[in-house]
Amino acid sequence: MGWSTREIADLAGTTVNTVRHYHRTGLLEQPDRMSNGYKQYQVGHLVRLLKIRRLRDLGVPLDQIDQVGVDGDSSTEALRAIDSDLHASIERLQRARAEIQAILHGSSVTDVPPGFESVGAGMSEADRSLVLIYSQLYSEEAMRDLRDMVEADTGEVSAELDALAPDADESVRQELAERYAPMLAKTLKDYPWLSDPKGQVTKSAAVTQDTVTESIVELYNPAQLDVIVRASSIAHDLLRSSNLQLEDQEPPP
Repeated sequence: MGWSTREIADLAGTTVNTVRHYHRTGLLEQPDRMSNGYKQYQVGHLVRLLKIRRLRDLGVPLDQIDQVGVDGDSSTEALRAIDSDLHASIERLQRARAEIQAILHGSSVTDVPPGFESVGAGMSEADRSLVLIYSQLYSEEAMRDLRDMVEADTGEVSAELDALAPDADESVRQELAERYAPMLAKTLKDYPWLSDPKGQVTKSAAVTQDTVTESIVELYNPAQLDVIVRASSIAHDLLRSSNLQLEDQEPPP
């Protein structure tokens, strides 16, 4: 007695294409052929298919089927590695479910990197886009710092900057820059890597700088860019002044 490819696929709860794929990858031996040229699968083939399917249901990748021992010679080390991968996948899926639930309840957004779910709704579209780009350029530690900065920024100045019209006049820009600068100076002081990020980048310094510059220019309007430049200049002046005052207050050696 024997079975055709379609019959054994049906018995094993799989498809003809899957059986053929197992042949191509060497997981399943080719059966003998009858006089009419049709394949004739035996019980051994069926058992092999069922064992493969069992391991696939457990999440074992095809290229590790033989490694974990489809014929009973299981590798403890390989199974532990697969278990670790499954654990990581479960955690990732649980985080994804939690984020989806937050989105469904209106407390989160989808266009932010991991860790920013709870603060993303309060960010502007440009800011959300920028942190997405940052997530490809900066370390996990730097991204945690950036998330803390966003969470701590509850002032009106940032909201005014987000809403600034492209044609805002000179006086409005200067006044906003002067109010924004102290907050920026404090951020630069609290997170020194912002001024020298080479230890926190995941790409080359040149790629990081070019990407950040191009992204900021593209995402913010001319008035916003002007305020950012002015505020940055004032913030650095404030930091230099603060450092000089501290030096003057230090007792002579």
